[in-house]
Amino acid sequence: MKKLSFKKFDLFYDQYLFIAITLLSILGLIFLFSASQGNTSMVFKQGLFVLFGILLMLLISQPDPDFFNNISVAFLLLSIILIIATFFIGIEANGAKRWLNMGFFTLQPSELLKIALPIYLSSYLYHRRLPISMKHTFITLGLILALFYLVASQPDLGTGLVVIMSGLYILFLAGLSWRFIGISFLLMILSLPFLWNNFLEPFQQQRIKTFFNPESDPFGSSWNITQSKIAIGSGGVSGKGYQEGSQSHLDFLPETETDFIFAVIAEEFGFIGVCTLMAIYIFILMRCFYLALNARDRFCRLAIGGLSLIFASTLFINLGMVTGLLPVVGMPLPFVSKGGSSLLSFYIAFGIIISMASHKKLMQK
Repeated sequence: MKKLSFKKFDLFYDQYLFIAITLLSILGLIFLFSASQGNTSMVFKQGLFVLFGILLMLLISQPDPDFFNNISVAFLLLSIILIIATFFIGIEANGAKRWLNMGFFTLQPSELLKIALPIYLSSYLYHRRLPISMKHTFITLGLILALFYLVASQPDLGTGLVVIMSGLYILFLAGLSWRFIGISFLLMILSLPFLWNNFLEPFQQQRIKTFFNPESDPFGSSWNITQSKIAIGSGGVSGKGYQEGSQSHLDFLPETETDFIFAVIAEEFGFIGVCTLMAIYIFILMRCFYLALNARDRFCRLAIGGLSLIFASTLFINLGMVTGLLPVVGMPLPFVSKGGSSLLSFYIAFGIIISMASHKKLMQK
């Protein structure tokens, strides 16, 4: 943890997270250049997002954590208003309205919600006695489910799952009883037929069917995951070489710049390249967990823990998706996949984490 002192102000930052995230972002641009088959305009645009995001992360890490506590309600309401706006003035693509035209880029408000919700819940539970009571548990669950439904209606099941997890993580960290967790899990299992028939779109149902029986339609719905597995397996130990991946460069592998960019990395850099990439992710996660354990108060511990677990979940879902361990839900690889909204949301999240870790008080709650 560093605090650089200047004549008029102190600069707060965490050198470990800053270096690791910057390195990961640069590697992401290198991977994206190959995955996009040398599309320099795409990489340049992503590079602008990276540069702006790093500066934004540094800027957000400067206020005291009390600032985020005080604006948590406004941040959540702004995210909800922007999501509602997508239903009326949003940009439609592939049958979904998830984006708003901001002039120089398109914003996906649900990416902000997955940051705003855990910050708000951390603030809400900060003022309540822990372990959390049944009353506040049900109030929190009601809010989480309502926001999940809002995002899933766009439709965006992948981000909706991250939103619901972002809220549940805070509940878990706040001391939710294992008995309640077990009963809730049982009720969720029993409600699966109802959820299947009333909440999932036909294409989402097909993705789940494909997950359980990928050989049923190898040239149709199973094509993506089949080609992803071929790409990952063909990389071997050291890979085929940078820009030498046959699956991606011969257009067998779809969505190479976004959902399946990990398959491109595995094919071109092999097991060694994948292990190197995963080592950076694991280092970031371990650093975040360390900061959560040593945070100055309960609000910071809950927020850092929740945001860190969101980052871990996004990584896990993407890796599980491209390797066939999970259904394809459309989830970017953090700091690597193309996409401005997802990229900036993680820079915002880590800016908040650094702020909460670098500002200390003499007294702790």
